[in-house]
Amino acid sequence: MSITLVNPAGLPEIPAYRQVSIATGSKLVFIAGQVSWDADGAVVGEGDLAAQVEQCYLNVGTALAAAGATFADVAKMTVYVVDWTPDKLALFLEGVDRAAAKLGGTPVPPGTLIGVAALDVPEHLVEVEATAVID
Repeated sequence: MSITLVNPAGLPEIPAYRQVSIATGSKLVFIAGQVSWDADGAVVGEGDLAAQVEQCYLNVGTALAAAGATFADVAKMTVYVVDWTPDKLALFLEGVDRAAAKLGGTPVPPGTLIGVAALDVPEHLVEVEATAVID
C-alpha cells in the first residue's frame, strides 16, 4: 500500500479523517472536483446535502478506479460545501457513510472542508476533490 494514514501524538484524533498521510508510491493521481452529477450529467439529490455528498464520493470512487486506484490510495481530499455551518455536519457524515457502505470502506485520508458561497451551478451543494498516490 502506498498510503499510510496516522494520527500523531500531539494532534487531536478526528473520527472523520486522519491528520497525516504518508505517501510512498510513484504515480500521483489528481481527481478534479466531483459534484453530484450522475453519468448522464443529471443532478442527484437536488436540495439534499447527504444525497449529494454520497454521489460526490461515489464519483470520486469511479474516477479513482479509472486510474487504477481506490480510496485506500487517497493521500488528501478537499471538500467544498455551499453555505457551510456546523449544523450540517450530521448530513455530511450521513452522505459519507452511505457512500462508504457502497464503496466497501470509509474514506478517512487527511481532508479539508471549506465553506463556499456557491459552486458551478446553483443545484450543487458540495464538491469533492482528491489526490491519490499509487505504485
